[in-house]
Amino acid sequence: MKPLNLTLSLLLAAFACSPRAFAQAATVADPHASLKQEIQLSYKRGLDWLAAKQNAETGQWGTAEPVAFTGLAVSCILLDPSRDPQSPAPAAAEKGAAFLLRNVQPDGGIYVKARANYNTALALMALLMNPKAENEDVMLRARRYLVGAQMDLDEKGKNDNPLDGGIGYGDEKGNHADMSNTHFVLEALHYSEALLADKGDAAKNEPKLNFSAAIDFIQRCQNRPESNKSSWVSTDPKDAGGFVYGPGDTRGEEFKTADGRTALRSYGSISYAGLLSFVYAGLDKSDPRVEAVIKWLSENYTLDENPGLGAQGMYYYYHTMAKGLAAAKVDFLKLKDGTLVDWRKGLAEKLLNVQKGDGSWANDAAGRWMESDPELVTSYVLMALARLYQTM
Repeated sequence: MKPLNLTLSLLLAAFACSPRAFAQAATVADPHASLKQEIQLSYKRGLDWLAAKQNAETGQWGTAEPVAFTGLAVSCILLDPSRDPQSPAPAAAEKGAAFLLRNVQPDGGIYVKARANYNTALALMALLMNPKAENEDVMLRARRYLVGAQMDLDEKGKNDNPLDGGIGYGDEKGNHADMSNTHFVLEALHYSEALLADKGDAAKNEPKLNFSAAIDFIQRCQNRPESNKSSWVSTDPKDAGGFVYGPGDTRGEEFKTADGRTALRSYGSISYAGLLSFVYAGLDKSDPRVEAVIKWLSENYTLDENPGLGAQGMYYYYHTMAKGLAAAKVDFLKLKDGTLVDWRKGLAEKLLNVQKGDGSWANDAAGRWMESDPELVTSYVLMALARLYQTM
């Protein structure tokens, strides 16, 4: 294994500026200097609140999805902007990681019972941020588990099923794949590539994701008739380039087209998940599918709601916005009227303004998808703030 901080270094580097940009920044006043100080203070308050919610006996966070919640919380601790990434992991992170390790299953997944892919992906990301030699086999087995989660239904090796190439929660017996789970798994696989860096010929024997199939699935969730021939695709310009949850899934708004078809509206949070998935699958900003989703996100940019879903999933929207635009290296969004928006500044200020007095965050307007749970939402926000801080 490479030096134990390799994977964390790669994770942090993914959100940091280049050496050249850093040198240039040294000679120019940082326009975000004051805001970054505010983020640090806000992050500390949020992290103090989150740390106090850890189960003192088990080391876990949450009860509904303890592995996923604990993975998110451990990641928040390790991404603290005030923390030296070379320093030992705080005790709370170590205790949380120990809980994750106690939930490693014989199949290599890291979960309690259900939603194995979702839980394993978030647990693996947390372990990658504090990689240890003694955990290498656990992380490699979790990686193999996630590679094996990719769907290949009907005729094997052919993308003849709308779900082929995608990933679901892991407990649906092959009848579900969606963009949220797909992006979480692709993210974990992307960063866990570092585990194979010094494996030589042995790395060739590791199972590999079918990225071609993954891209096919991702584009089957995008409202872009040029690359998606599914019957549900919207041809309305207001949807062009955006994403839906899964092929034909009605989680968002459905409507009747002029020719009598049932089409699906694009919505915000899952469009950022789509952008992230394209990036992790190896596409760059020049790809027309990536250009299309960035255009939709730019034209529908708002911090007042999750476009297409209102208050539902609003904090997941903020979380995927920060990750998606940072990963795609988008510095400014160009709105319909031509205005350039510093999305980092806008999102940071929004998150700072809605922090509660006790340091936490929660979605008081809509509790769908567990967003009334402040432990989940506070983790979403802290991870978003970490990415904002690291890329400012």
